[in-house]
Amino acid sequence: MSYLQSFVFGLVQGLTEFIPVSSTAHLRILPALLGWEDPGAAYTAVIQLGTLAAALIYFARDIRDLTAAALRSLVRAEARGTAEARLAWAIAAGNVPIVALGLGFRHFIETGARSLVLIAAMLIAVALLLGLAERVARQTLVTAELGFWRAQAVGLAQALALIPGASRSGSTILGGLLVGLKRGEATRFSFLLGLPAIFGAGVFELAALTKQAQAGAGLLGTADGWTALGVGLVTAGVSGYWSIGFLLRYLSTRSTMVFNVYRIVLGVAILALAGMGLVR
Repeated sequence: MSYLQSFVFGLVQGLTEFIPVSSTAHLRILPALLGWEDPGAAYTAVIQLGTLAAALIYFARDIRDLTAAALRSLVRAEARGTAEARLAWAIAAGNVPIVALGLGFRHFIETGARSLVLIAAMLIAVALLLGLAERVARQTLVTAELGFWRAQAVGLAQALALIPGASRSGSTILGGLLVGLKRGEATRFSFLLGLPAIFGAGVFELAALTKQAQAGAGLLGTADGWTALGVGLVTAGVSGYWSIGFLLRYLSTRSTMVFNVYRIVLGVAILALAGMGLVR
């Protein structure tokens, strides 16, 4: 992978990770359109560590407060009833579905799930579901009122993101809206809920790529491969930090409509190109 390719992949990853249009889909579609080699599911997961760093910086105070609340709840019974402690443990439990399903269906996720036809179908399907949720959801709750079981429902929705095209942020915003969160609160909770999943997937796949590199194979089999990955990670981190702020501001006053329209147009275009044999 060239430095230019890694820079482009990092830029696309950062700009689309937190916006509900599916970063994984774009990292699969872009090389297909440009005639580049598919970087693969492992690289896609690893480069997300760049956007994870951006989220950790952006939400540093929230993460500090939630971590402290969780630790206090382990040693003090009265601390277990605080909103912060309940939210912290709900986030932890809410990641169980995506971890279990990610490990159980890893082979499919890395192979069959990267079909452009499936990706296009998921882009369209989640767009339609988000549009429906915008119309029917109550949107009255804030994150502190979420509760354990509602958080688990959002966690189940997050597992949709294992299929490229669904979008982790899109799926979790969808889940948040359906359980009654206000749009801005659903967006914020989407970011917080996704941190453990992004970290776990990134570290897991980085270990796999490192093992390949030790055998002189894979994307990281050379020094240039590690440098290229570094370029992608830094680019993803910088662009990801900007996209977090943009999306929080945007969805605090506007609906997801523009993203839904974009998803549908992109999905239809990919289906058309795939049908004509122009991409695969």
